Amino acid sequence: MKTIRQYPIIQITKKGKKFLQEGHPWVYEGEVVDVINNPEDGQLVDVMANNTYMGTGFYNSHSKIRVRLISRNANDTFDENFWYRRAKYAIQYRQTVMPDEDFKCCRLVHGEADQFPGLTIDRFNTLLSVQFVCLGMDKIKDVILKAFYDILTEMGENIEGIYLRNDVSIRKLEGMEEYKGWYEGISHPDSALVEIIENGIIYQVDVENGQKTGFFLDQKYNRKAIRRISKDKTILDCFTHTGSFGLNAAKGEAKHVTSVDISSSAIEMARENARRNHLDNISFEVCDVFDLLTQLDKEKKHPYDFIILDPPAFTKSRNTIKDATRGYKEINYRAMKILPRGGYLATCSCSHFMSDELFRKMLADAAKDANVALRQIEARQQACDHPILWNVDETNYLKFYIFQVC
Repeated sequence: MKTIRQYPIIQITKKGKKFLQEGHPWVYEGEVVDVINNPEDGQLVDVMANNTYMGTGFYNSHSKIRVRLISRNANDTFDENFWYRRAKYAIQYRQTVMPDEDFKCCRLVHGEADQFPGLTIDRFNTLLSVQFVCLGMDKIKDVILKAFYDILTEMGENIEGIYLRNDVSIRKLEGMEEYKGWYEGISHPDSALVEIIENGIIYQVDVENGQKTGFFLDQKYNRKAIRRISKDKTILDCFTHTGSFGLNAAKGEAKHVTSVDISSSAIEMARENARRNHLDNISFEVCDVFDLLTQLDKEKKHPYDFIILDPPAFTKSRNTIKDATRGYKEINYRAMKILPRGGYLATCSCSHFMSDELFRKMLADAAKDANVALRQIEARQQACDHPILWNVDETNYLKFYIFQVC
């Protein structure tokens, strides 16, 4: 017998119905035709298409995403047990796909891909770094965070603190304030610095001040792929940030790695990570990658036989895709020109809006202009703790390729 419905109702268009039937969990503002019983922002609502129940989710009148679904089952009861079960399911998935040491440094929740809309939880050894960008989820954060803490500690995992990285501008679009700080629901250490091990390399992660939630976990196995082919290579690691690709290459017995980034603070952290791992076949420089590649091409020098390009997202909206494509093409074209025949290129994009189709076309155009052929070695994506839902394009964002330039 179905549960008696107790929630306000959002009526949607035929287009909105089709979107949800195809499996996407969002209702956009333009798909809402009626709002019944005056829901509060952050409140649960039922989504209806005529007389058909489509699901239940969090409503927000401030957001272009009016409703984020959390369930399509009319019999679900959204109490603490519901969220505990969902948290356990997310954790068990990571235990399966990221076993042993990898489980101590992984993404525990990847938003909609784990049916936790607008929520990110990254585990960095003994600390959890958490970000809420959905108002409804933010309102029940005590329930959510207690569930994850309880499950992990019941498993014997040592969690010493939870840090809230709610310092992102998208929260303003959801009608929430930006802030960061320790979650006071449990005890916490004095410092938000924590040591992690990824692929056998030790890093110090600054959960309070590091980019995003503190450290980019999605390239974990792509870095390992780099290591496998780095032996005896002279490598240029571009946009190194805190050095992760370069350190993996150095660990893979590269002849020498030169890691570059425009941020002096990032380079200093990368140097410290190299010292921490006793790697002496890697050096670091502060410079603009575009300028460096242009200069090397102009001088027609070929000092490197392996170039790694891991740029930040050049586009965060559909409106800037053309400009982003020019940027991606520029660095890839220059790298292809600099590399000798038989050299290696690793290149990626972390923007959802730069689709794999667009990225591949850009690479083909760059290769044509550089008068080279690309022999594909690997095509990869984000690590499996950042799962991709085939019916939610936004969860599929990272493109990563390794080529030999012929």
